[in-house]
Amino acid sequence: MISRLKSEALFAEALKHIPGGVNSPVRAFRAVGGQPFFVESAKGARVKTVDGDELIDYVGTWGPAILGHAHPKIIAAVKAAADHGTSFGIPNPFEVTMAKLIKSLVPSVDKVRLCNSGTEACMSAIRLARGFTKRDKFIKFDGCYHGHADCLLVKAGSGALTFGHPDSAGVPADFAKHTLVLPFNDPKSVSAAFAANRGQIAAVIIEPVPGNAGLYLPKPGYLEFLRKITAEQGTVLIFDEVMTGFRLAPGGAQERFGVRPDLSCFGKIIGGGLPVGAFGGRGDIMDFLAPLGPVYQAGTLSGNPLAMAAGIAALDELRSSRRKEALTDSKGKQVSLLTSAATFADDAYAHLEQLGAQLEAGLRDAAKSAGVAVTFNRCGSMFCGYFTSEPVWNLGDAMKSDRERFKKFFHGMLAEGVYLAPSQFEAGFISTAHAPADIEATVKAAAKVMKTL
Repeated sequence: MISRLKSEALFAEALKHIPGGVNSPVRAFRAVGGQPFFVESAKGARVKTVDGDELIDYVGTWGPAILGHAHPKIIAAVKAAADHGTSFGIPNPFEVTMAKLIKSLVPSVDKVRLCNSGTEACMSAIRLARGFTKRDKFIKFDGCYHGHADCLLVKAGSGALTFGHPDSAGVPADFAKHTLVLPFNDPKSVSAAFAANRGQIAAVIIEPVPGNAGLYLPKPGYLEFLRKITAEQGTVLIFDEVMTGFRLAPGGAQERFGVRPDLSCFGKIIGGGLPVGAFGGRGDIMDFLAPLGPVYQAGTLSGNPLAMAAGIAALDELRSSRRKEALTDSKGKQVSLLTSAATFADDAYAHLEQLGAQLEAGLRDAAKSAGVAVTFNRCGSMFCGYFTSEPVWNLGDAMKSDRERFKKFFHGMLAEGVYLAPSQFEAGFISTAHAPADIEATVKAAAKVMKTL
């Protein structure tokens, strides 16, 4: 059982100075009840609370910590970069290195613009698509989150062909009127939307594997369908790979599923734990950005040297996992280094896949033994368990899950020393710092907790 005395005191103090006591809503534990704990430090696959308790962490800074927390090479890179200054507002060499890295890993990217968050990347990509096509409307999908820009805080209308309406106070209806919100994994609704808005849709933006409503996967052929119909309609296809980029494969979901978008949005891993964002894609579209083109986008801290150094270290460490194996052959003879994108990080991703499969099998067995209905979705090192007996392919399916049961499960796991996202509708993340023993301990805890549900 973890202690909470110091965390409770800090939260009481935070409530006096910060709205809701937190700087991002999901941290408030509103979805699961109770109060959040505060972290003192994190290392590898664990976080340590201010009360001294250690927890196996499956949130991983909401995705960036693919190598675990406080990886020594990332820490060293940030320290070295800081010695030269924390910010310039002037081009620095790290920006060029990062752009080249992204291009080498993601074949759909001809050019890339660095920014400071996933929200900024998605907002800018949509603006760019509108400027390039000279159209106003765009399609997003229910359950996909692309940041808190006004035009994106939109929920579905009353039908597939109706415009969405604001999902947050402070967003004028006019900001939402050009946003069409459709159900995920439903090709018919997409075809109908294009038919009803012929020649008016600038972009389709999608999380290829949605990770902000738990986790569900595209049905076979769905992403290929979106690629085909957008190409036919002269519409820009945008993949929001802020979560999935460099996590589901070296080239992200688009590599894993073999579908090439026109624009892609990135974040998380390319910052190594520091704030960062990026968007890139076809050169003819990207050249519409200022200073070359008429679409304005800017940021004083874009390409920040600390964030770039951290992200480069993270990507390089993933790459070096393959290089180290390539230094000698089976007889110990020196061989050439393998550095191509095709072999990039094979071992790191194989390790993540193995851990993910171990966790999935263990949690399925634990639920079955306890007689608890759970649908477990996983894609590589991303996962989510829904307390429902039905398959989950979209937000409507996800909403059928038993959220009260999830609350009990969340707090039970926390008491056992395992930290999951404090919401049924968030993905979990595995890092290379997790070991099979961590997964074993997690499954053992889940088996114990599920028997109490």
